[in-house]
Amino acid sequence: MMILTDKKPRVTVEGILTADEIHEIQHHIEHYPYPRAACLDALKYVQRRNGWVDDAQMNAIAQMLSMSVADLEGVATFYNRIYRQPVGRHVILLCDSIACFLMGAETLAEAFQRELGIQFGQTTADGRFTLLPICCLGNCDKGPTLMIDEDTHGLVDVTSVKQLLEKYV
Repeated sequence: MMILTDKKPRVTVEGILTADEIHEIQHHIEHYPYPRAACLDALKYVQRRNGWVDDAQMNAIAQMLSMSVADLEGVATFYNRIYRQPVGRHVILLCDSIACFLMGAETLAEAFQRELGIQFGQTTADGRFTLLPICCLGNCDKGPTLMIDEDTHGLVDVTSVKQLLEKYV
């Protein structure tokens, strides 16, 4: 919905964000001295409900937080787990740090790409998986490491790829 004024059109929050999203963002705002401090919480909440954050949602969130869309976009793109485009039902984050690389992450990545039929940054045709690289998962002593959704898997080898994927139907 657009409201026309003398200056420029403004997108309203209603119709873009759900009532639950608006309520939750307002709840987070109350816990900070400045509304913009709730930006990461707001982005994570909207993404948790939708899988990603689209442009209209970014505009509505920025409006609620009294910040520019450019500033909010800066936060969203800084954190590699805020998705600005659609992703699969399950997101696979494969660590490509030096520790995991030395433990076979490159070979593991090739195995996932073969099994899924996609490259990094792509989603399977059935919308089940998105495969993304990530610089470090902080599990270096158990490399190579990956995350599927919120589950961390360490010491993963190429022989366990198919079995691991089958857990996420």
